[in-house]
Amino acid sequence: MTKSTPSDLNSVLKIDYEDDNTIWLTNSLTLRKIIGIMGMALPLLLFGFLYLDNGLQYPLESISHYYYTRVGSIFVIVLSLLAFFLIVYKGKEPADFYISLSAGIFALLAVLFPTSNITDICGDPAKKYAVTILPISNFRLYFHYTAAALFFLCLSYMSFFLFTKSDKSASKRGTQKKIRNRIYRVCGVLMLLALIVLLAGSFKIIPPSCFKTFPLTFWMETLAIESFGFAWLVKGETLFKD
Repeated sequence: MTKSTPSDLNSVLKIDYEDDNTIWLTNSLTLRKIIGIMGMALPLLLFGFLYLDNGLQYPLESISHYYYTRVGSIFVIVLSLLAFFLIVYKGKEPADFYISLSAGIFALLAVLFPTSNITDICGDPAKKYAVTILPISNFRLYFHYTAAALFFLCLSYMSFFLFTKSDKSASKRGTQKKIRNRIYRVCGVLMLLALIVLLAGSFKIIPPSCFKTFPLTFWMETLAIESFGFAWLVKGETLFKD
């Protein structure tokens, strides 16, 4: 029987039908691409679908607050998938696995312990997009903040220190690898700067009014997760491939 020619989709996803004892998602490059795409798509999906559903034309206070809206399912599904993909990611060295595993666990904890409510009353006419209310809990709130901060810290560390590793000396690295390393470091620094701004807001070094007026939390989280997603796309050899 003539062997069929792999489709473009099969080639991109690197699906091997020869071995029926494995799942398709076994290639690390494919996993990195999926993680990158999902990460970069999350803020856009949340804002876009809530706009379509409710007509809301401005972002919420933070990405985490979308948990309490009609698009909360998108937040939970995408962040949970990202978490599990990070947990199963192996990398080339033990450090890759353990840092990625930690990031995945912290992402799951951020989902399991949501941030503060959008409103305190059901059916708030001023915030019709809010559909869920949880009992007030300072423990849940600060646990969420801690898990989210550690999640971004792990991702920043991976981008700056782990993605830039090479088995070749600096003088023997190709032009594309040098470009990729610059991108990894920039993404790592952007994630760290976003986290610093959020921490400065938590300690009121930056006035709370700035976070209310300009939704700084949302934009800093978006900056961090877009940087994270772009770094993983590059690591998946979607861009600047040798």
